[in-house]
Amino acid sequence: MAGEQPAGRRVAGAASARDAVGPDGVVPAPEYAIGATLEAPFDEVVATVRARLKDEGFGVLCEIDVQATLRAKLGVERGRYLIIGACNPPLAHKAIQAEPDLGVFLPCNVIVYEDGPAVLVRAVDPRSMLGAIENPVLDAVAGEVALRFTRVVESLG
Repeated sequence: MAGEQPAGRRVAGAASARDAVGPDGVVPAPEYAIGATLEAPFDEVVATVRARLKDEGFGVLCEIDVQATLRAKLGVERGRYLIIGACNPPLAHKAIQAEPDLGVFLPCNVIVYEDGPAVLVRAVDPRSMLGAIENPVLDAVAGEVALRFTRVVESLG
């Protein structure tokens, strides 16, 4: 059927509450993220995300292992949760030329985390992040980044 997502996977650009699980048991992405819910091993999803980001011209500038950080700093246990700081140099350069203070929003974050048996992937939707800045150059860059992140997320299934 047209518009259906494969079982165990859903790409979403908008949703209401984080805990609003759909009838298929999939957690939709919030309005500010582009996301997918997968049933695959965490490490495999992370490796695929890194590869797909590279395919779309993004480098990984940093990775934060939230699970390890919370364990070390607070003694808190949680499922695996990784923040990937991604940057597409030509697009970042264009954006910073148009708005020098834009660096406060960089790099763009992509998260991969466990939620029960599922692994969720969320990429920031820069259109929501930059929407308050009235600059047509940034609108174009945000649209291009969103398109590339959407392709990354859609390729995960």
